[in-house]
Amino acid sequence: MSQSPAIQTAEGPVPAHRLSIVVPMYNEVENVEPFVTATHEALAGYPFEWELILVNDGSRDGTTQAMDEQARLRGPHVRPIHLWRNFRQTAAMQAGIDAARGDVIVTLDGDLQNDPKDIPKLVARLLREDLDLVAGWRQNRQDGLWLRKVPSRIANRLIRKITQLEFQDLGCSLKAYRASVLKRVSLYGEMHRFIPAWMATVTSPARMAEEPVSHHARTRGESKYGISRTLRVVLDLLAVNFFLRFSGRPGHFFGGVGLAVGSVGGLILAYLGALKLLGDNIGGRPLLWLGFFCVLGGLQFLTTGVLAELLIRIYYDRGQVAPYHTSEAPALSTDQAWHR
Repeated sequence: MSQSPAIQTAEGPVPAHRLSIVVPMYNEVENVEPFVTATHEALAGYPFEWELILVNDGSRDGTTQAMDEQARLRGPHVRPIHLWRNFRQTAAMQAGIDAARGDVIVTLDGDLQNDPKDIPKLVARLLREDLDLVAGWRQNRQDGLWLRKVPSRIANRLIRKITQLEFQDLGCSLKAYRASVLKRVSLYGEMHRFIPAWMATVTSPARMAEEPVSHHARTRGESKYGISRTLRVVLDLLAVNFFLRFSGRPGHFFGGVGLAVGSVGGLILAYLGALKLLGDNIGGRPLLWLGFFCVLGGLQFLTTGVLAELLIRIYYDRGQVAPYHTSEAPALSTDQAWHR
């Protein structure tokens, strides 16, 4: 099926493209039908082909059946993907990204706090300005102050400080990506919060932007977020900082620490050796043990750096292993099951 030519808007022409919308859901049976309906209403006049990928992250409340029913009623452009168990949001998002066939990929939550009406605006800016990422910015968040807003502000400030990316709302799931760039990034653990940071490893931060979007209070189902996610963000941030600075040269990190610790140990032992030559008894000094263990620790860090260099080369040379498992779905051809 041929695509339409570029569409002229008030802000400028929007190049022809295919759009994939990826929506992870976990125990959202009450939101499946309203979300699918809202998405179709938001894209009712959309001039380009699009698909809606609903990723069921091991739900146990009837979300599976609700997704399958929507696919049956709406058509094959609604594509449910069922994970075997709850692999968490990052893996669910990666599953949807892997399955997406569009030139542009939009991700958002399925609880209707993100508004599907903002999708065309983000996509249009992405393509008009030739960007690789446009992230949503919830300027008027409809969430609780202490359990959602305050932890989010703390987390965003930490992320900006570490990553040097000037995003105001990295926690917003509503983002539009250029698929060719996003698919060069592999997501693991809880790294969906840091996708802009990961994308900075394969594209320039100058090709990323932020766009104000709507935000609504949750009216159905239960929130999956709590104060504990702030602690997870801190732990993940340490990993992000390491990968951003040393992913291609881990030996420099471990080797630097090893040289520093080993040098301290060497200086201590040299000092005690000089005292020994002057006739002092150093056998019972705790400083001797400190120097010995610093040298030993330095050697261990250095050897760890060598092993890390070997592992990183294996990592880049081998094929990637997906962090999720799905039930089998019929294969779709390139031109099959798009909505217009």
